[in-house]
Amino acid sequence: MKRYLLILQLCLFCVIVSNAQKLIVNAPSRVSAGENFRLTYTVSTQNVSDFRLGSVPEALEVITGPYTSSQSSFQMINGHTSSTSSVTYTFILCASKNGTFTISPAHVVANGRRLASKAVKITVSGASQSGNGSPRMHDDSDNQPRLREAGTPIQGGDLFIKVSANKRRVHEQEPVLLTYKVYTLVDLTELEGKMPDLTGFHTQEIPLPQQKSYHIERVNGRAYRCVTWSQYVMYPQMTGKLEIPSITFTGTVIQQNRNVDPFEAFLNGGSGYIEVKKKIKAPGVTIQVEPLPKRPANFSGGVGKFNISAQINKKEIKANEPVTIRVVVGGIGNLKLIKQPVVNFPKDFDKYDAKITDKTKLTSNGVEGNMIYDFLAVPRNQGKYEIPAVEFTYYDVSTNSYKTIKTQSFKLDVAKGDGSAGLSADYSDLKNQDIHPIKEGDVEIQDLTDIFYGSTSYWAILSVLFAMFAGVLILFRKRAINNANITDLRKKKANRIATKRLKYASQLMAANEHEKFYDEVLRTLWGYVSAKLNIPVERLSKDNISENLMSKDIDENTISMFIHAIDECEYNRYAPGDIKGNMNQTFETAMSAIIKIENTLSGSKKNSSKRFLVFLVLFCICASVGAVTKKNADDEYKKGHYQQAIKDYEELLKKGPSVELYYNLGNSYYRTDNITRAVLNYERALLLAPGDADIRFNLQMARSKTIDKITPKSEMFFVTWYKSLVNLASVDQWASIAIVCIVVALISVLIYLFAPKLVLRKAGFYSAVVFVLVFVFSNIFAYEQKQILTNRTGAIVISPSAGLRKTPVANSEAMVIVHEGSRVEIIDDTMKDWKQVELEDGREGWILNSQIERI
Repeated sequence: MKRYLLILQLCLFCVIVSNAQKLIVNAPSRVSAGENFRLTYTVSTQNVSDFRLGSVPEALEVITGPYTSSQSSFQMINGHTSSTSSVTYTFILCASKNGTFTISPAHVVANGRRLASKAVKITVSGASQSGNGSPRMHDDSDNQPRLREAGTPIQGGDLFIKVSANKRRVHEQEPVLLTYKVYTLVDLTELEGKMPDLTGFHTQEIPLPQQKSYHIERVNGRAYRCVTWSQYVMYPQMTGKLEIPSITFTGTVIQQNRNVDPFEAFLNGGSGYIEVKKKIKAPGVTIQVEPLPKRPANFSGGVGKFNISAQINKKEIKANEPVTIRVVVGGIGNLKLIKQPVVNFPKDFDKYDAKITDKTKLTSNGVEGNMIYDFLAVPRNQGKYEIPAVEFTYYDVSTNSYKTIKTQSFKLDVAKGDGSAGLSADYSDLKNQDIHPIKEGDVEIQDLTDIFYGSTSYWAILSVLFAMFAGVLILFRKRAINNANITDLRKKKANRIATKRLKYASQLMAANEHEKFYDEVLRTLWGYVSAKLNIPVERLSKDNISENLMSKDIDENTISMFIHAIDECEYNRYAPGDIKGNMNQTFETAMSAIIKIENTLSGSKKNSSKRFLVFLVLFCICASVGAVTKKNADDEYKKGHYQQAIKDYEELLKKGPSVELYYNLGNSYYRTDNITRAVLNYERALLLAPGDADIRFNLQMARSKTIDKITPKSEMFFVTWYKSLVNLASVDQWASIAIVCIVVALISVLIYLFAPKLVLRKAGFYSAVVFVLVFVFSNIFAYEQKQILTNRTGAIVISPSAGLRKTPVANSEAMVIVHEGSRVEIIDDTMKDWKQVELEDGREGWILNSQIERI
């Protein structure tokens, strides 16, 4: 019985999966002429983008839309929680005349997959029963807003705003999240209102999407369309009861003017709809702000949850040389309002003002990220100095107490200077360099599971190279004999040349080069049959083409198709009409005719499959016109539309990893100042192409903008040289070099054995030795690169700040604080939530898996 239940559950799961993530269309199958109706598209996820409505016939006029609404529901049964979500796009259409009309499928991208709806067939018959002839709304029962008749009063229960604060009692400087939510039963299209300047609060507005996404919420038993309109993070600067006053918003609601004939309005440029302004009052909120307990003398003003770390750029310098200490305060809280930390340099150090870098972002939790302070000082005398730890005292809201955290201290060894004391130097950046440009051109998708080195093919090639070399000699001799027969050679090349020309013709078709396309296809057809029949082009005619093809046992249908393709080219160059449709038809006719002739003449199933493959490739080239391409993404980058470029590159990367795409994506993130994602994508590009100088340069530029400046641990010079040699090429590049070297070595051996001159024999001997050695080292380097590529132990810290802990426990002591953009190596991958990692300077610790992303 259990077995049958398990099978039943599996079947049910398969049915659910098969029906998941579909774009479902809903519309009435029959409406009356002059009647308005709704057309809705629903997809069962909220991760959607790029919705495109299908082609709508002229008889079905789109009045308004799309309205976007989202809905989520949660259910708990026996302790198990399940959730569902969906997004609905709604259009309002008007049927203007009788007939049966079809709306073509709509498309949307959901969870990275492009979905298509079914086509909709709508029958329009009769006339609307509306008394004054204006269009009425088709009766349906969804939760979308109804277009009300002009003059209908808007009640308080039809449209209102709720204001909520996540905390009503807080301490001074503790963030409060204020949210304004709109609830509506009417067709609200616009809302205007502004938060006034508040006394006693430091206020920041959280950026929300401009395209509002509605969802359904029930209030007092009624289903409202609801949207979060605005959110603010407020830091109280005073104590006591602080009032957030009420705000009056002005909403714009669309109503239907039934006194206007829709056809007359359409012809006169008018509208059957009017806009109604509605004042909506959002209530005020009172926040009770408690004072902080008695403040310590060294209180920084920070309220929240923070960490602190420090780094020194040098530990051994000479007198009069600069030293920089970087102090980073990170966490969540009022980071922008804290006092600057104090670094107590020794007395005979010249101190400069700190350079402050803001790496924070505003979230619903408050200000989150890091504040970076770079302190520069110059020691004037030699000696051994200690720079004490930097302390930071803040109020921890989780424990309601003051906490003091500190960095490590630094020991500085100052040697005797070179006598240039007293110089006023500028220790800022000497040169502002920029990253190298993006890589244009074709993109190569790499399959990380299909590595050439170590594969069966690789070892098979090596094992049969000697036999292949002997075979090459035989093939060259045979080819020399065959090349003597020019006619046969011309026939063999005919199909290859025709394929190449048709590929170029498909590019002309994609570019809508009308006349050039037909000229190229016509030259392809004449050239192909001239070569195959061994007849000069000037002596060809349609009649002798037919006669000669029939003598080659080509069937009449194929001959007719070939002649028809020539006629189409000659006619359509100057014919009006559907240019793109004519070109597609001509291209398919010409390609099909050539394939059938080639298959008959060759009589080989293998050749037939190859020709068919070529046809499929060309067809894919034509079909891919209009899809996201690398050129589109490159153009967006060059226009400065970096966010769109990021979206396009990430869409292309779903097809597989690529050096060019990762590199260009890194550039796009760098331009948007998202240094962490830039470093991550440069690292991924470098993993695939370790010898690329552009990637290495841009990676160094991005790393220079990260917070942590970690000095790699020292190693012997020959180890550094060895690693540099290994990184000159990728694994398959080294494998290819090895194959080339062994081939050259075999040729050199043949020269040594059979060359008539002593000089050539010596050259063959020494070159054979050299290339055999290069072959051996290439295999070693390829093995090293394969280990790096398959293991992938590198990772990038993506959390604003993270602690490396002694043990994989949340309350364990954090030995080191690292920040976003830093690279770590995973040395223990056995636990799911925690990873043991090592920094480039050799320090180790445990970090949460959610705080890093593997390269």
